[in-house]
Amino acid sequence: MGTVRNILQAKGHAVYSINPDSSVFEALKILVDKNVGALMVVDDQGKFLGVFSERDYARRVILKGRASKETAIREIMTERPITVCENDSIEDCMVKMTDKRIRHLPVTDEQQRLIGLISIGDVVKFIIDEQRYIINNLESYISGTHT
Repeated sequence: MGTVRNILQAKGHAVYSINPDSSVFEALKILVDKNVGALMVVDDQGKFLGVFSERDYARRVILKGRASKETAIREIMTERPITVCENDSIEDCMVKMTDKRIRHLPVTDEQQRLIGLISIGDVVKFIIDEQRYIINNLESYISGTHT
């Protein structure tokens, strides 16, 4: 099975982020504009602080009766989220996502700097593509067209 590195090579390392002092309303506009479900929270020095997701919004703003324009991201973000590194296996990512019921995994390097983000959709797509490749090779082998 592949690694996180394989996913990042295919999709790129681009990550949408927001400053912790920004309002939840600003973050929601970015989520809609970029059509993503989470933003990485990064301070002015580029330090990775946490994650803001649609789930955070639902649970910590809407259900608590807070105002999106007056609430800062730092007040409701998920701090110290579960992360992965480029060498982690796709299988390990699936286990973490399933066990912890999360849909996004920040990818960090040895110094805990943010270098990417993978979603459950990225993981499922990788697994489907890998299985399709294996099936095609097996079919070619069985039919005698394998080179």
